[in-house]
Amino acid sequence: MGNRAAKFITITMQLKSIKRTTETELTLTWNDEHVSIFPLRYLREMCPCAGCKGETVLFQSYIPEKQPELPGHNELRGIEPVGNYAIKISWKDGHDTGLYSMEYLRRMCVCAECKK
Repeated sequence: MGNRAAKFITITMQLKSIKRTTETELTLTWNDEHVSIFPLRYLREMCPCAGCKGETVLFQSYIPEKQPELPGHNELRGIEPVGNYAIKISWKDGHDTGLYSMEYLRRMCVCAECKK
């Protein structure tokens, strides 16, 4: 038997653009031209950081308690890329530990096409 190297094809979703289209919405356009429109409130509710969603370390789970919403909770302060795999969203209440991976953002899309 010959020695054949396995070939893997990885298709990576990348963001083509991020635009704040209204005071309360962010529009993401993907490299395949798909458009995802996210209410800022939804993005904040879906923050993937350990402080918001919890985490498991060495078989111990940490589930955070629901915190009261501070002023600026759902207000966007800034967005910055993290490598080619995620974006970091900063909120006006000072929260900025959530790294939203491209895969996570694409899975979060709530458009009719993605809900199928």
